[in-house]
Amino acid sequence: MGNEPLPEKLRPKKIIEFVGQNELIGKDGIIKTLINNAKKTSFFPSLIFWGPPGSGKTTLARIIASELKRPFYEFSAVSTSIKEIEKIMQKGNLFPPIVVIDEIHRFNKAQQAKLLPFVERGDITLVGATTENPSFEVIAPLLSRTRVLTLKQHTEKELKKIITKALKYLKVEIEKDALTFLIESSNGDARVALTVLEIAHNLTTQNTLLTSHIEQALQRRQYTFDKKGEDYYNVISAFIKSMRASDVDAALYYLARMVEAGQDPLYIARRMVVFASEDIGMAQPTALVIANEVFRACETIGYPECQINLMHGVVYLALAKKDRSVYNAYMSALSDVHKYGNLPVLMKVRNPVTKLMKEVGYGEGYEKYTKESLLPEKLKDKKYYRKLE
Repeated sequence: MGNEPLPEKLRPKKIIEFVGQNELIGKDGIIKTLINNAKKTSFFPSLIFWGPPGSGKTTLARIIASELKRPFYEFSAVSTSIKEIEKIMQKGNLFPPIVVIDEIHRFNKAQQAKLLPFVERGDITLVGATTENPSFEVIAPLLSRTRVLTLKQHTEKELKKIITKALKYLKVEIEKDALTFLIESSNGDARVALTVLEIAHNLTTQNTLLTSHIEQALQRRQYTFDKKGEDYYNVISAFIKSMRASDVDAALYYLARMVEAGQDPLYIARRMVVFASEDIGMAQPTALVIANEVFRACETIGYPECQINLMHGVVYLALAKKDRSVYNAYMSALSDVHKYGNLPVLMKVRNPVTKLMKEVGYGEGYEKYTKESLLPEKLKDKKYYRKLE
């Protein structure tokens, strides 16, 4: 036990000790409600916990097992076979054991399908944990037999509470600036915060941890910016505008600033996906494909490796031809929607789904390839999209 890392030593054992995810475990939270109901009826549904690393997915699963006094088994989809899970069925448990499968998205479709009978019969209570969107990574039959609960990144306030508890355990203090740096560098991940704190503590015999200790533990200098301050927004703005101006060097510089400051790579990648459609659009439609693949790569591998994917994507987007005509056209159409409200749809493009509709003129005069305007009468002469010359 003495060799356990700090995150494991401080892992909450009861709901009252858990920090964050109030929407799930608060007074009227679904997990708290399900636990209370299960104590009366013995039924607890299978769940999929979807959330970022260090948000408490495994911890909550263990707490549920503890609260219900159920057998608890924990597996990782990376290193577990279905046969190992099948062995649980032979143990003669009085109540369905809680089986936690971390990174359940790593199971292929066939492996996931083999879980179905156990879940369907209630032989196990499955709690799958994943950082990936279950809609894409978990097979539909398994999703239909589970309830997906979304966990969020820890807020700065929550991380501060977790770190404060750890400081008391370690019997050390931390400078205010060092605490701020640690919180911002942890990117909402409690496990990262506690791991870095433990390393920093072991790097010094001082009773007060300094920013330099946190930097050393992180193995990088302090480039962080205040996420509520002006510089934070200035750097993001400069990043987008540099790509828009096709200034590759400036775009790479501002990307490096954000990466070194610990900015969430998915946040950066999301902005790139938006940029691909908004600023490049029809000039180079493959830009959206590239931006989406960069996002996917960041989602799959994370830091530090995904900074390579980000730099690749940034250079591609910065060098691509720019065309905002689609974006401008849609914004113009949207403006008319707000201005004129629900204008009547032309009769000839209405769908005559009933005989009566057909009799009153729905669909009458419709031609597939007509060159006439199909806009509402009031807007028939409007031209929103103008192809870039």
